[in-house]
Amino acid sequence: MFDLDGTLVDSSRDIAEAVDAAIARVAPGTAPLGVEQVRSFVGSGARVLIERSLRASGLAARLEVEGVLAVFMECYAARLTATTRLYPGAAAALDALAHLPLAVLTNKPGPLSRRLLDELQIADRFALVVGGGDLATKKPDPAGLLWIAAQLGRKPERTLIVGDSGIDVRTGRAAGTLTAGLRGGFDPEGVESESPDLLLDDLSELPVRLSEL
Repeated sequence: MFDLDGTLVDSSRDIAEAVDAAIARVAPGTAPLGVEQVRSFVGSGARVLIERSLRASGLAARLEVEGVLAVFMECYAARLTATTRLYPGAAAALDALAHLPLAVLTNKPGPLSRRLLDELQIADRFALVVGGGDLATKKPDPAGLLWIAAQLGRKPERTLIVGDSGIDVRTGRAAGTLTAGLRGGFDPEGVESESPDLLLDDLSELPVRLSEL
């Protein structure tokens, strides 16, 4: 089971430019946040992303999150895969793991997640893609992970979640699954601090290191 942003794909520039475009539309003249800062806000879903972005821009007291979120979704949908690409090693890892049931569990809105994977021509690699809003909960709540495992007929202890953040590791631990963390994603400090069962520098390492589990 893979996380999406920061794990399979580097979507940081498209997300950041959509955030900056949305804020510029609702609060003209506001300084852009930029890729590095916005990347640190990703991982808990679109609403939390906008909450954090408004606080960082000094706009939290002036603007309603829901209104800005709607503008952001419009801006992001318009440039979903303008610069977003698979991380190096991701395609090779998916090829090597094609004999196993694979899924995506992300806090990114479900419709956008499925469209992104379709536009990058890898949607058919996954038996299930579950995103924010598809179920009643989001990571780090383990319910989504457990639901996917049940749908695919897999026991949690025979399931592995792969992600780039502490949220992904905590989700796996709460569900009783194995965990793998990527150092090269959006939250390298967070993922290392949670001490996952495997630490990877590149997704291409994953197939050969599964034996360690």
